[in-house]
Amino acid sequence: MTTTTETITYETLIYEKSDHLAKITLNRPDQANGMNMQMGKDIYAAAQVCQQDSDIRAILLAANGKMFSAGGDLNDFASYNERLPEALIELTDYLHGAIEIFAGLDAPLVIAVNGAAAGAGFSLAVSGDLVIAGESASFTMAYTALGFSPDGSASYYLPRLIGLRKTQELMINNRKLSASEALDWGLVTQVVSDEELMASAEKLATRLSTGPTKAFGTVKRLLAHTYDHTLPQQLQLEAKGISGLSATDDGKEGLQAFLNKRKPEFNG
Repeated sequence: MTTTTETITYETLIYEKSDHLAKITLNRPDQANGMNMQMGKDIYAAAQVCQQDSDIRAILLAANGKMFSAGGDLNDFASYNERLPEALIELTDYLHGAIEIFAGLDAPLVIAVNGAAAGAGFSLAVSGDLVIAGESASFTMAYTALGFSPDGSASYYLPRLIGLRKTQELMINNRKLSASEALDWGLVTQVVSDEELMASAEKLATRLSTGPTKAFGTVKRLLAHTYDHTLPQQLQLEAKGISGLSATDDGKEGLQAFLNKRKPEFNG
């Protein structure tokens, strides 16, 4: 099989596509991958690339440097002076737009967390469908320590992942979690050694990129809306989902592969 690679270098991140896998790497290591206006724009632009490319069947988000992201770039924030409120509306529009795009795609989002994930870095890290952390990773909200409140989808995902009481502990008391604590709490999917982090994340993302993409997308939508529906409504959506998938090429392939005792070959 011939591997095709596409690379786009943004000012604050790198986008690489290899076959059906897109990899987005935060690339401000000297500024702790802090979220400034340009990074917000770049993440949104990279998310749009993923949205517009139907050939992408999995996405891996990672970071260069010693930490995943320290959150908002406070030096950049200070430069706006009295215009900071308006700037933060613009910045969150970009970041939140990207998170919405990733959540709406059939392609699963795998996130590899190295070192500290604080503030918006924490929010972004746990927005993935599957999250792998290095053993030295740490997680802290830190917003209220600045007199701010969370952004980046934290107030949506955290209560759903870990419950209200633990979310309050993180957001109000700014408790810092180690990688092992984050795993125990249900914030991350897996913890591996720092040396194995990228290889493990890439192996997982690559496997997902050859999987039943429409089935993954249906699972994502079912779980995203489960708290909004009654049991009868959710059962109706489940019935519609499995019925529709049974008519797809991948659904037919999965069934035939099982019956013939062979490994399925999904085309997404």
